[in-house]
Amino acid sequence: MPSSKPKTVQTMKPETAAKKLGVLLSATPAEFQSGVVSRDELNALQATPPAWLADLRRNGPHPKQVVAAKLGVSISGLARGGITEPLTTDEINALKAENPAWLERERSVQAETRKEALRLKQR
Repeated sequence: MPSSKPKTVQTMKPETAAKKLGVLLSATPAEFQSGVVSRDELNALQATPPAWLADLRRNGPHPKQVVAAKLGVSISGLARGGITEPLTTDEINALKAENPAWLERERSVQAETRKEALRLKQR
């Protein structure tokens, strides 16, 4: 006999949804920040991002995990390089073009870490 209970809707805090979407919560619209997001709403945002989400993903400001990924370094490497604030895509591109010594060093550290992880995985 099938259950007569209605299916409960899974919801998440705006902070969690923003993290899953790869955007900075403080840069999202006020109505996104103040509400809760259901799993279906999150899936819809991922499938067909509204203009505000597409713009944030394209131009930023980006959260540190996205900045680190775009620069090819770890989050710890960002901190060691003195990057503690969110960056826009233009700021990330300027850093890439400038290629300061800390960025070069952190990229090589990250490359070595990935190589070692792959080596261990293959054992």
